[in-house]
Amino acid sequence: MIARHGQLCPLLLAAAAFVVMETIIGTGAEKKKGQTPEFRTSDRCIACHNGLLTASGEDISIGFDWRASTMANSSRDPYWQASVRRESIDHSESKAAIEDECSICHMPITRYEARLRGQHGEVFSHLPFPADEKEGRQAADGVSCSVCHQISRERLGTPESFNGGFVVQTAEDSGLRPEYGPFEVEAGHTRIMWTSSEGYRPTQSDHVRQSEICATCHTLLTQALGPGGTVIGRLPEQVPYQEWLHSDYKNTQSCQACHMPLVKEPVPITRVFGVPREGVSRHTFVAANSFMLRMLNRYRDALAVAALPQELTAAADQTIRFLASQAARISIEDVQMQSGRLQADVVVENLGGHKLPTAYPSRRAWLHLVVRDGKGRAVFESGAVNPDGSVQGNDNDADGSTFEPHYTEIRSGDQVQIYESIIGDASGRVTTGLLTGVRYLKDNRLLPHGFDKRTAEPDIAVHGAAVNDADFTGAGDRVRYSIGVANAQGPFTVEAELLYQPIGWRWANNLKAYDKAAEPRRFTGYYDAMAASATTTLASARRSQPM
Repeated sequence: MIARHGQLCPLLLAAAAFVVMETIIGTGAEKKKGQTPEFRTSDRCIACHNGLLTASGEDISIGFDWRASTMANSSRDPYWQASVRRESIDHSESKAAIEDECSICHMPITRYEARLRGQHGEVFSHLPFPADEKEGRQAADGVSCSVCHQISRERLGTPESFNGGFVVQTAEDSGLRPEYGPFEVEAGHTRIMWTSSEGYRPTQSDHVRQSEICATCHTLLTQALGPGGTVIGRLPEQVPYQEWLHSDYKNTQSCQACHMPLVKEPVPITRVFGVPREGVSRHTFVAANSFMLRMLNRYRDALAVAALPQELTAAADQTIRFLASQAARISIEDVQMQSGRLQADVVVENLGGHKLPTAYPSRRAWLHLVVRDGKGRAVFESGAVNPDGSVQGNDNDADGSTFEPHYTEIRSGDQVQIYESIIGDASGRVTTGLLTGVRYLKDNRLLPHGFDKRTAEPDIAVHGAAVNDADFTGAGDRVRYSIGVANAQGPFTVEAELLYQPIGWRWANNLKAYDKAAEPRRFTGYYDAMAASATTTLASARRSQPM
C-alpha cells in the first residue's frame, strides 16, 4: 500500500501505467495474431501518477482520487454483491450466466481473462479477495486503470458496445499494447512507461474523452428470464447515455465534463519528470452515491477497502457538494389563499444531462414539503423521511405490490411526488428483480433540458401519468399543492426540498427475503445501521404567504 503523500524514489515511481479511468470488453474477448491483452493492477499505476500538485498546492493525485471512487470499488460494493446473489437465487438455472454478465463491468479483469480461457466470469469464487493471489488482486481492483485506457475506438457508440461490449485493444506486432490517453507523450516518458509496465505504450487519442466510452458499461439492456432460463423480455435497466443523446447537453457537455471535472490550472500527470499540462481531468468520478462511499468506509475491513478513511470521507463530501450545487433547482411560486386552502406551486428543474435520478432503478428523488403557521408550527407535511429510510405516505414503501402515482396536484399528506422508475414483471406486478422485469409501470424521473417526451424512443420513454402531464417537460415539473388550513392561523410559510436516495428503502428491504444468503444478509444489516444517512438534499426553497 502506498500512503497518500508517501515519498518514493523516481525509479520506484516508474512502475506506472498512463493516466487513469476504467471499463472492459464484455462479449468479444478475442486473440489476435497470437497476442493476449493483459492487465496490470492499479498499484503499478499509482506509483507514478500520485503526488501531483497544482502550482497553488492542490493535490490532484490521480491514483488516490480513483481508489476512493465507486469505480475502484465496483467489485467491493456490498449492494451489488447482494443483488447478484438475489438474482442467482431467483434464477438458479442461470447462475453461471448471471455471474458472467454481472462481472463484465464490476470485475472486468478476471472476467476478461476467464473468457479468454473459454470460461464464464465468476463473482463469488473471488470473495473474499485473497490478497496473496493474482486473481484475488485483479478482482479486488474493480474498474482498474489498465482496463479503461486499453479500450479502442472500435464499436464505440454502437449497440454492440453496450452491456460491456467494448473492445480492449490487442497488442501490436511489436508486442506493445496501446494505453490511450488524451495527451501526446514524448519519447522519454514512452520508454519509462513501457519498460516499467512491461509492455504498455502511451498513445494519444481523444476518444477517451467521449461519452461513448462511458456508455459501454453505463448502458445496460437486461434480458428478463422465465422458467428454465428462457428469455421472456428486455428491460432498459440503465440508459443515461441515450437520455443524454435526447437532451440539449449532447452538443455541449460530455459525461466526463461533469463527472471528471477539469483542473483549472496546468498540472503534470506524472511525478517522473512531469511537465504541467492544460486540461487535466480529475479522476474522482464524482457521481451520486455518497451513501455507498460512506458504507465502504464504515465497513472497510470487512469489504477489503484499499482507500484511506480520509480519502473516502473526502469523496463522499465532494459528492454531496456536487449534488447540492449541480443536480437540481427548486422554487415555490404563486403562494395564495383560496376558499380556506393555501395553494402553492412547486417547480423543480433537472440541471443534469440525463434523467434525475438516472441509471440503476433503485434510485429515487421526491418532494418534501412543509407548511408552517404564523408561530412556526407545522400544519402540513408531505414526503417526510422515517428513521429507517422509508418515506411517509409512499405507497410502495408501505406495500411492495403497489406504488405512488405521479401527481399534478397534492391535497393531503399521504400523497408524495416521487420521481422514480417502477419495474413490472411479465404479469404486470411490481418487482425489484432486474431479471424479472420486462417494462416500466412508472417512469417520471425528471427530464434534462431539451428532452422531448413526445419523441423519446421506447428505451427512454416516460411512463405513467406523467406522460399526459403538460407541466412535466424537459424544462422541469410543476406540482400544485392545495392544503386545508382553515383551522390554523397565518401568515403561512412554505418550505420545499428535493430529497434523494441512491438506494430506496423498498429496494433494500426486499433483499431481506434472501437473508439465508450471506451477501443479502450482510448488506441489509449495513443498510439498517446507516439508513438515517441514506438521504441527501439536492435543492431547497422557502416562501412566505404574502401579507
